Formats: sequence, structure tokens, C-alpha cells
Amino acid sequence: MITRTVSKNPRTTRGDLVNDLQRAGTKVTKATISNTLRRQGLKSCSARRVPLLKPVHVQAHLKFAREHLDDPEEDWENIIWSDETKIELFGKNSTRRVWRRKNAELHPKNTIPTVKHGGGNIMLWGCFSAKGPGRLIRVKERMNGAMYREILSDNLLPSARALKMKRGWVFQHDNDPKHTARATKEWLCKKHFKVLEWPSQSPDLNPIENLWRELKVRVAQRQPQNISALEEICMEEWAKIPATLIGKTNSHKNIMIL
Repeated sequence: MITRTVSKNPRTTRGDLVNDLQRAGTKVTKATISNTLRRQGLKSCSARRVPLLKPVHVQAHLKFAREHLDDPEEDWENIIWSDETKIELFGKNSTRRVWRRKNAELHPKNTIPTVKHGGGNIMLWGCFSAKGPGRLIRVKERMNGAMYREILSDNLLPSARALKMKRGWVFQHDNDPKHTARATKEWLCKKHFKVLEWPSQSPDLNPIENLWRELKVRVAQRQPQNISALEEICMEEWAKIPATLIGKTNSHKNIMIL
């Protein structure tokens, strides 16, 4: 009964199970429930937050994967990946736990759908390639199209040069309206930047998400107490992310699995 219940609803808590069994006439402890589930290969984990996908998004993801499945490793290594993220002061992030098996963290039952543009303490823009991290900057005002183009103007090409990207390197960003605005497309075209076509609602395909996760763990461990410290620690920890981790994050297989 216990395994069947959590398989049907992974968000069931141990307290829920204790109460259900008690109503059925069986008295058990939370420790017994945990041990029983572990023997079945299930453990309590934080639910992964993922974008809320519609069927059209799922089809776009599959189309992207099929089109790029056979791309050589060298092509992926010549991409600069970019994104924005919010980072909160330590202790402000809420989590939800689920019972799941190993490597099942992205199953829809084990995730929490999210939408963009919630609250947050600081916003960052960053980029990286297989060769290492590019620039990371704090976005201090609400970003619009003009500000985004200014960020690219000041940071994209310097990052490409610092990373020693090969001729014909490709730039990736998502389909945020600021990124797909006509003025932004014209600016990118004028600068002769090649842009990777990207499916909507696809942060889970972008390997930079793994770097954001690594950065947030490192920042949380240092427990910044104010915004200034948070920004400073973000910059320090971003620069310290090892190239070995970045290489694994950017591998062709990892991108296709994501």
C-alpha cells in the first residue's frame, strides 16, 4: 500500500501515510515508512522545479532533439550559451519533497511547474562555453530590449575572445521577448552573430541551467547576509567553477538528456 500510494502521488508525506495506515487499523512509525520505501528504491528528494509545458512545447523539444541528435561534438563545443537567473539570499528558497527513484528527478510527478519572472533579490546575466565561464554581470534594473542589447554589446564579444572561440561560433539565448524583439534580431544580424534556433519553454535544454544550479549551491554554502555580499560571492564562485565541470555540463549527451 505504501509503495503504491507514493508511486501514484510522490508528494505524499510520511505523516500522510501514517494517518492513512492508522485509519486502516495499522500503526507504523515514520522511520518504518522511510525504511520500507528505501528498500523499494525510493527516497525523499527535493522536487525539481521545471517550466510548465504545453503539448506544443513538448513537440518543439522533440523536433529540436531530432534535428541535432547527430551533430558532432565539435559543434556543441563552439556554442556560447547564455541566460538570466535570479539568486536569493540564503535561506529564502522554498522546497517541496517527493519520493522518487534514482534518475527520476525530471518525471512530471516529481517536479514543480514554474513560470518565469517571479520575485528575487538579484538578477544575473551570464554566458559560458565548453572552454569555461564567460562574463557574469548583475542586472540592476528591470531589463528591457535596449538594456539587453547593451549587455550583449559589452559582454558577448569580450567573452568569445576570452574563451578563444573558433571562427563561426554560435550564440544561444532563449525566446524571451527581449531576445526575440525585432531590434535585437537586427542588432545580432548587423554584428554577424550566428544564433542557435531555440524552442520555447526550454530552459531544461540549456546546459547553463546546470551551472546556475552549481552557482546557487556554492553561494548558499557561504550564506551571504546582504545584497552586496550576495553579488560579490556570486562573482567569486562563478569564476571558481572548474573547467572539468563545465566540460561535463556542455557535453552533447547531457544536452540531449536534458
